[in-house]
Amino acid sequence: MTAATLFTPSITPQFDKASIDTDVNHHDKTTDIEQMLYDDVDDRNDDFMDEQADNILADTQSLTESVHFRKLQKKLRRQVSWAIRDFNMIEDGDVVMVCVSGGKDSYTLLDILLLLKRIAPIHFDIVAVNLDQKQPGYPEEVLPAYLNEQGIAHYILEKDTYSIVKSVVPEGKTYCSACSRLRRGSLYGFAKQIGATKIALGHHRDDMLATFFLNLFHGGALKSMPPKLLSDDKQNMLIRPLAYVEEKDIIEYASLKEFPIIPCNLCGSQTNLQRAIINDMLREWDDAHPQRLASIFKAMQNVAPSQLADRELFDFETLSLDRDDNERLFEGDNIQAGQIESLAEIGLPVSPETQIFNPDFANAEKGSHTSKKIPTINPVI
Repeated sequence: MTAATLFTPSITPQFDKASIDTDVNHHDKTTDIEQMLYDDVDDRNDDFMDEQADNILADTQSLTESVHFRKLQKKLRRQVSWAIRDFNMIEDGDVVMVCVSGGKDSYTLLDILLLLKRIAPIHFDIVAVNLDQKQPGYPEEVLPAYLNEQGIAHYILEKDTYSIVKSVVPEGKTYCSACSRLRRGSLYGFAKQIGATKIALGHHRDDMLATFFLNLFHGGALKSMPPKLLSDDKQNMLIRPLAYVEEKDIIEYASLKEFPIIPCNLCGSQTNLQRAIINDMLREWDDAHPQRLASIFKAMQNVAPSQLADRELFDFETLSLDRDDNERLFEGDNIQAGQIESLAEIGLPVSPETQIFNPDFANAEKGSHTSKKIPTINPVI
């Protein structure tokens, strides 16, 4: 397989001075190389990077706008860096194919990845790919003009999936699923054709949450979009570097950057989309309970299979007791036994003993941080 052929841009990609801001942020669990790549550059590099930025870039923003933009960009850069590190999304020598639709999410993804490429100690290439699906009224000149202006290596693929979707989806049904499958199939094949080793998609944290609730409410499954996915045929690796990024930050970033947004007239023109309803629900939750979405997303990363009911995921069938000879008597004042004859008939004690202190239990709790808690037993039902 040949590597992707990337042209050398004749125009230096344009970044604001804020793009080179490199304040330190140490995130634990990193190796030296990972920290250099995915966390912010060390303090000792700040002056050098700022000097280089001054030589290359002209900052036309006001001081207030510059500080605000820099803070937001740094937040996105860190979140993308952590996602890349946590899931090992990009490695030395990768060719990352960034799928750019013309929406705020893919523009932001491309912009942040290009920024990280400039400061990373490892080498990886980035190529933008857009699939022109021949939707009516689609402004096909907008995206190539932007990519050429920024000097970004790119391909524009033309395929009339719009007509296919319209022909196979019954009237009144949503197009998203069929459109996504057709688009994904085309991009998978092209990634292998050009030798791209990773396919980067612009799904963010809120997309992943919305998919989770769509599957929960309508699909009968606990699943979402994983940050990293190997295709079923094992021919392509998908990554979602915006996995930790909130949509509201992307909206603000895209507005400040003034990306030439292209709306999706195929899906966006439909009403009563279930995903739109879920998104409205998430926004309401976020407004009323600011930490709720963060907690839900954390739960998606903290799964306890034994506390759910998936028999394929956890072996409930072979669970068995493994009791020892130590008895743990009820620690209380009294036990009232009713229907004594019935208890005796099934071999249960009619006068079980009580105690106020269990030394075996106390010894087991020595050294525990929770030894002062009221002891509880969770019965297996």
